[in-house]
Amino acid sequence: MAGHSKWANIKYRKERQDKKRSNVFAKLIREIMVAARDDPNPDTNPTLAAAVDKAREANVPKDNMERAIKRAAGEDGGAQLEEVFYEGYGPGGIAILVRSLTDNRNRTAAAVRHIFDTHGGSLGTEGCVAWQFERRGSVRVEEPPADMDRDELVLLAIEHGAVDFEEQDEVLAFYTEPTDVARLRDGLREEGIPVAQAEIILEPKTTVQVAGREAARLLKLLNDLDEQDDIQEVVANFDIPDELLAQVEGG
Repeated sequence: MAGHSKWANIKYRKERQDKKRSNVFAKLIREIMVAARDDPNPDTNPTLAAAVDKAREANVPKDNMERAIKRAAGEDGGAQLEEVFYEGYGPGGIAILVRSLTDNRNRTAAAVRHIFDTHGGSLGTEGCVAWQFERRGSVRVEEPPADMDRDELVLLAIEHGAVDFEEQDEVLAFYTEPTDVARLRDGLREEGIPVAQAEIILEPKTTVQVAGREAARLLKLLNDLDEQDDIQEVVANFDIPDELLAQVEGG
């Protein structure tokens, strides 16, 4: 099964701790705006449905989400956002893919380059690492029903479209095709299983081990990228032993 979600789990715990911060709200709203451009109806737009669900889970006010959808449809003013990807390498040669939503390419590119340079990384050319990642639907379950064991839950998830899963820190993460994330989320809820998070993510196809000082520098680089206002998503193809990861996070 999948074994390459260390950074996803770090970010998930961080989001749970920081979800009231204004910059988290702003990123979620930008995600809704861009997702709603092609189709403002969450029922027929799985990307928008996932963005709205994630914003709702983070307690973003409903009015804010509705305004974002209207703005995307041209019913409200505001700067036009553009999706831009940046690709590069971190300490240990780790491949990093950054997805941004920006109204100023030059500003964002300069900020991203500065963060890479500061932490011993380097920006690469377009296409240099993107091929190492793929889109997947992700549905997380934190607290399954007390009378349901893991095997039963996994079988139910498979019935509703899950194609892979992994368990870490008492959280079960189910993976599916991006177009099936709403189906899996709703199917689990209909079975009485509370869903903590449902979204469409980027995942590395394979991973590279990193340890020691390189691991600490890499996590600092990824964290600073994730904190940058224009950046929506940061993924990297690294793996860190659990015991070392605990030391790095704690230190």
